[in-house]
Amino acid sequence: MKMMKWPEHERPREKLLKFGAETLSDAELLAIIISTGSKGRNAVELGREALARHGSVRAIVSASKAQLSQTTGFGLAKYATLNACFELTKRSLAESLTKPQSFTHAESASDYLLAQLQRKPHEIFAMLLLDSQHQLIAFRHMFKGTINSAAVYPRELVKQALEDNAAAVILAHNHPSGVAEPSQADIQITGRIQRAMELIDVRVLDHFVIGDGETVSFAQRGLL
Repeated sequence: MKMMKWPEHERPREKLLKFGAETLSDAELLAIIISTGSKGRNAVELGREALARHGSVRAIVSASKAQLSQTTGFGLAKYATLNACFELTKRSLAESLTKPQSFTHAESASDYLLAQLQRKPHEIFAMLLLDSQHQLIAFRHMFKGTINSAAVYPRELVKQALEDNAAAVILAHNHPSGVAEPSQADIQITGRIQRAMELIDVRVLDHFVIGDGETVSFAQRGLL
């Protein structure tokens, strides 16, 4: 049944306006974003089918064009709309860093790094550079690699820390596989970086591995 024939209080857009976005289901929110359904299915039904196929909102947002098109009715226009919404969310989070922000808690760094580094097709090694109060100086992409590795040079990280006059850094890299578990190589290079930074009195506060919707903190694992 077309949604226009639904009782007004059951239509997603009207529900949102009356009761707030938090009262809607994932399928209803998706329906508002994608706006239209496909032949024989309204937008809510299409949203439910996409959720059933992909398993979660995160998986839908992270899906490639080819993966999303496996749900009949999700073409390039809907893919573009979903990606635009995700990009706006990322930019909104990034804008919060235009004001001094303190990364004294793992959660704040984790959320920011997840938004910046997940869904990348290649491995990226990045660094948050912080002042003595652990407020952000800069966020730098330091190295970019192949689909499963990035060459990391501690001397370049030290050079960047000196240029930015950083007192502390937080390291991060993504795993394009989506699995955030650190490898033995990750642990070894982190130790080398930590020792190099100690020579210039810069603390390595943490190293985050970014996966698909999850992060692993070296500090919380006791690996630093």
